[in-house]
Amino acid sequence: MYVHYCEEEGCTEWGGWGNSPSPAVPTRWWCFEHFPHKSYEQEQVLRRKLEAAERGNIIQ
Repeated sequence: MYVHYCEEEGCTEWGGWGNSPSPAVPTRWWCFEHFPHKSYEQEQVLRRKLEAAERGNIIQ
C-alpha cells in the first residue's frame, strides 16, 4: 500500500482521489477538496460542508 498526499501546494491531506488519463501517464493525487474532476453535486456538498465549518456547525 502506498500513501499519496495531495498535490495541491501547501495541502498536507491524504490524496485519496487519483487520476490518470492513460496507463502511460503517472497518476496524480488530490484530497477531495482539491480534486479537480468533481461533479456539480459533489461541488455543492463540499461548498455546504465548508460553509458549515466556517460557522462552527459541522456535524460529524
